[in-house]
Amino acid sequence: MNNQTVETITKMVLAALEQKKSPEHEFMVPLGVSARHVHLTQEHVETLFGTGYQLTKKKELMGGQYACNEIVTIVGLKLRALEGVRVLGPVRKQSQVEISATDAVKLGVKAPIRESGDLSGSAPIVIVGPRGAVHLEEGCIIAQRHIHMAPKDALAAGVQDQDEVSVKAENERGTVFNHVKIRVDDSFTLEMHIDTDEANAANIITGQTVTLIR
Repeated sequence: MNNQTVETITKMVLAALEQKKSPEHEFMVPLGVSARHVHLTQEHVETLFGTGYQLTKKKELMGGQYACNEIVTIVGLKLRALEGVRVLGPVRKQSQVEISATDAVKLGVKAPIRESGDLSGSAPIVIVGPRGAVHLEEGCIIAQRHIHMAPKDALAAGVQDQDEVSVKAENERGTVFNHVKIRVDDSFTLEMHIDTDEANAANIITGQTVTLIR
């Protein structure tokens, strides 16, 4: 291999590396801000809303989920309560309440930061509906920030299911979010989910984008 060929290859490699670092090749992720909400089992739906009751759909969300017309009140220690909490469907195998850290202070509960579904040892909470109430001995969490991805998105981003990454919000706050869990499924649409506390602190809203830090 002559010097001219080596030089040409070197220039090509350097150009490719430079292109990969350029802003237009950064992996951008749309943002969704999640307000407090509740997931219910069918048994608990019927306890709260009446025998045989079925959740009714208000708005389609990603991954087959939907916001329901139904709302409940959640009650913490010392009868501190938050009203108008949205129920999300479809029904699940285990009921779960997702709140922000500010909500936890208002309710007087010690909700841990957890991935959805990881409820062992989480905070107790009471859910009140128009026909009854449900006491969860565990089930109240602050959801760990995460990114939903389809397999093609994960491939493009160079990540795998259950990886943890960092992302940056490119605005006047310049906030970096660490420990962002990657969740990959064929049913997912690309979107990062954070709670209202995190969004307010970073001055970002649903529909804006963040950049995955490689």
